[in-house]
Amino acid sequence: MLDTISAGSAQTTTQLGWTGVVRFLHLAPRAFLPMRAVETITLVAGRGIGGDRYMIGNEEGFYSQKPEEGRQVTLFELETLVALKRDAGIELGPEEHRRNVTVEGVPLNHLVGRRFWLGETLLEATRLSVPCRHIEEITGKAIFDPLINRSGLNCKILQGGIVKVGDTVRNAA
Repeated sequence: MLDTISAGSAQTTTQLGWTGVVRFLHLAPRAFLPMRAVETITLVAGRGIGGDRYMIGNEEGFYSQKPEEGRQVTLFELETLVALKRDAGIELGPEEHRRNVTVEGVPLNHLVGRRFWLGETLLEATRLSVPCRHIEEITGKAIFDPLINRSGLNCKILQGGIVKVGDTVRNAA
């Protein structure tokens, strides 16, 4: 995995790590409205993302009744956008995948149950964020099937703060 791997004896271990970067940030003020690109977002521990639809608390529609306490922040890999274009011929913009943070160089599928830093905020990955069919209605593109195995990552906000485009994403180990 990405943490510590035993290599030979009990006294020899190798520490593996990774560092990524925040490429795009988006907010969705209401369900089905276009995502709005921003340079910074404010993450509030246990509550969600300032200005995002789920932080309002009374928004109804898709994903409004999530079991998580407070709204979580959702990350998506820039590498997935490249793979969709290469493998399926689908050009999908960072605002169209409907996640708040697009990162590069971060192994999202391996982080469930782990803590990591997004800029100066501390997150804990809770589950993979599998797309819903309604994403095809929103984008007008047949992306559900090619996107189903390239999911995003839902993360609980443990320590809030401001996240900016260009911030690093790094493991907490």
